[in-house]
Amino acid sequence: MSDSTEADARDIAAAVAEESRSYLTTVTEVGAGGAPEAALPLLLLAVSDLLAVGARLGATTDVVPTERFEPDAGPDPDLEPLRAALANALEGIDFYSEIVDPLLGADVEAVTVSGNLVGIAGALAQGLRHYERGSVLEALWWWQFSYLSDWGERASSVLRTLQSILAHLRLDVDDDVATEAEYDALQP
Repeated sequence: MSDSTEADARDIAAAVAEESRSYLTTVTEVGAGGAPEAALPLLLLAVSDLLAVGARLGATTDVVPTERFEPDAGPDPDLEPLRAALANALEGIDFYSEIVDPLLGADVEAVTVSGNLVGIAGALAQGLRHYERGSVLEALWWWQFSYLSDWGERASSVLRTLQSILAHLRLDVDDDVATEAEYDALQP
């Protein structure tokens, strides 16, 4: 790997690490219920920002670590408490339908926002463990592989769902409320 390619890889890895930490902090805080009125906008922002950095992973030439096996980064964290906390925070709006693979057919499955958020968190945490141990190339490989094979699709799906939930919450109003708002808006 040339010096400039290695510098680019380190820059991308640093950006993904920073965004991963931010995402993990946000989903943990939303799960804790700290600001329930801000939960959906915070999740929308966190997933959008993550997808932006993920796009860099997708646009980057395949990362190939020097070792052909993934070093053990330690035990996987138990993410079930986070999933349960998010499911509780998203009660009533957690389940949605998703097309399994739009290129292969119209098969639909029931999924949860909380499950997808936690699936993304697990993949990001795995890469962070490598990154924080100084295995930058391994972390970058893991983030790229898991973005293309799993969390990129999950994040895209959950982003669309979060945006849809927000749109329904803000735009689905009674006719009387809409008429009154229109009247108020037209008054000088």
